[in-house]
Amino acid sequence: MVVSRDKAPTAQETFMQMAQAAGLRGRILVTIGLLILVRLGVFLPIPGIDRAAFSENIQNSPVIGFLDLFVGGGLSALGIFALGILPFINASIIMQLMTAALPTLEDLQKNEGEAGRRKISQITRYVALGWSVLQSIGLALWVSPFAENPGPLFTAEVVLALSAGAMFVMWVSELITERGIGNGASLLIFVNIVAVLPRSLGNTIELAQSGDRAIVGRVIILLLIFLAMIVGIVFVQEGTRRIPIVSARRQVGRKLYREKTSYLPLRLNQGGVMPIIFASAVLILPASLSQFTNNPILVQVATALSPNGPTPWLYAAFYLTLILFFSYFYASLILQPVDMAQNLKKMGASIPGIRPGKATTEYIERVLNRLTFLGAIFLGFVAIIPTVVETATRVPTFRGFGATSLLILVGVAIDTAKQVQTYVISQRYEGMVKR
Repeated sequence: MVVSRDKAPTAQETFMQMAQAAGLRGRILVTIGLLILVRLGVFLPIPGIDRAAFSENIQNSPVIGFLDLFVGGGLSALGIFALGILPFINASIIMQLMTAALPTLEDLQKNEGEAGRRKISQITRYVALGWSVLQSIGLALWVSPFAENPGPLFTAEVVLALSAGAMFVMWVSELITERGIGNGASLLIFVNIVAVLPRSLGNTIELAQSGDRAIVGRVIILLLIFLAMIVGIVFVQEGTRRIPIVSARRQVGRKLYREKTSYLPLRLNQGGVMPIIFASAVLILPASLSQFTNNPILVQVATALSPNGPTPWLYAAFYLTLILFFSYFYASLILQPVDMAQNLKKMGASIPGIRPGKATTEYIERVLNRLTFLGAIFLGFVAIIPTVVETATRVPTFRGFGATSLLILVGVAIDTAKQVQTYVISQRYEGMVKR
């Protein structure tokens, strides 16, 4: 097959490489096999628990429903992989915050190169281990009323099983990243979310088969709105503001090289799904605390901040405010305008019409603030629309499967597809070199 090295790989070329290239085929098979292994571990139950009583207790818990989505039902099934990849995700978030706060970790990340990044990865693993032990202890104490033989031995067994399961899942995620296709942690969350879809779609089909034309129409409207949201998420996830950069002229010997123009890409949605995850965690905190403490004040707060409560406008306003705050917070962690301006100055590059140094920093900061605001408004609409649509249509198809899930699914699918395309392009150039 004749291809042009300047063009992106077509779908035909990509699928042919996936079927014929041993390297890419092997990576895909390794990824699929490890994902299946983790899914099987979700359904290996922890022994000694009355599951019928436990399932009845958590049936209407919003906290369990939110967390269970990210572990593919492992929390409600109480499998050995009940914690899933969550301890590693939490540890990564903690390390990002600590890296911005502690100069030692910041120096390791910026100035120590690959050795520094390996050290940070090792520290992240230790933090994930400690976090998984803490979560395991909390989960063991929580399920102890449903244990057949409660006591210290039961607690120790549950903590050991859950912590070992979380560490195994973390190892699998790193193995997928190293020897498979895509980011391991993101793919594990992706598969866990997809695993919940058949149940939701099955409930929708049963509802549509009731014969009521009004219900069928509402189901169609709901599905069309979600499809439109997916298209919008793709455009915004891929949206970038390209700031032109001009490199200085260079003279090597007698030859004078002309100015080169390139671009500094700033994404519209810098934080991805993280602002929604942080905002959802804060929103769900009063509900979880009220469930464990039965405090009347916390119960009132949780009811007021519930999407199905008496004041849904308060829920929407508070949710939008949290998303806006965490969008700016996370963007400030990811991008530092001062560092970007200094790096441009070191490379001998500048933004046309903007003086190097402080003026460049202020310009990048101003553009970044505008992009972050637009991205936060988009995230807010994506977060609120599923609840509004479900309330208006009275079709609870995607209950628990909202904005966070859609953003994760679309983002991981785009990133994985780009990795496959990158591998196909590298194979194309390798074949040209061999000729």
